Amino acid sequence: MLWTLFYIDLAIMFLAWLFATFNGRAGIVDVAWSACISVNILLCAWFFDSAPESLRIFLAVLSSAWFVRLSWHLARRYLSESEEDTRYANMRRAMGRFQHIGFLLFFIFQTGLAILFSYPMYALLNTDASMWQAWLPMTMIVAAVIMLIAFVGEVLADQQLYRFKQRLENRGRTMDQGLWAYSRHPNYFFEWLHWFAYPIIGLAAGLYVLWIYPILMFLFLYYITGIPFSEQQALKHRGENYRDYQRRTSMFIPWKPKTKS
Repeated sequence: MLWTLFYIDLAIMFLAWLFATFNGRAGIVDVAWSACISVNILLCAWFFDSAPESLRIFLAVLSSAWFVRLSWHLARRYLSESEEDTRYANMRRAMGRFQHIGFLLFFIFQTGLAILFSYPMYALLNTDASMWQAWLPMTMIVAAVIMLIAFVGEVLADQQLYRFKQRLENRGRTMDQGLWAYSRHPNYFFEWLHWFAYPIIGLAAGLYVLWIYPILMFLFLYYITGIPFSEQQALKHRGENYRDYQRRTSMFIPWKPKTKS
């Protein structure tokens, strides 16, 4: 089944690469990545009929909703921007005349990441009903609360930032209102929080390996793809305005902001 999912995701990514090749904007890869995961979840929930039905419905609704919403948000951001995302513009310049094959390999790599981050849902749904303890409903309730908090938090953070950027008078200013007053990256924090839901559910079947996913997501967000690049770009474009924000505001975990000096 994992290979089947890989080939489906590869087809989605290939179509996204063709789209990016013709319009010169590779940011569509982010939309395709989250769409791949939502497709993977729905297919697993449909075909793995040996898993508890309650769990199949739970993940098909709550987990896929997370990634569908993320795809929609990324697509909206992609369509609202006239220029290519700085990350991919830098990659395009670095690859030069090899950019088309370079981006093809990058999109294929993202297919692998989509499978990697689909594995928790795959593992849960591929576990036979006889393997689950009677207290599975309890872990699902805890997971549902985590997912709900993460969903509301991320939607609120994304909407606050989107509305802030839409106002012309905010050009060159740093968003430091709402949830962004308590964390410089509340969207990343709630993204990380979401990934605790799967290992908590997995406790009822001894799937302790899933605890690696909150750690993995933290490493990706905090050290690799998320915060470092965002901070670098913010300092480049907003300078001292953003440095002041850094001094006052927690980087990741929401916390009471410091008083302006």
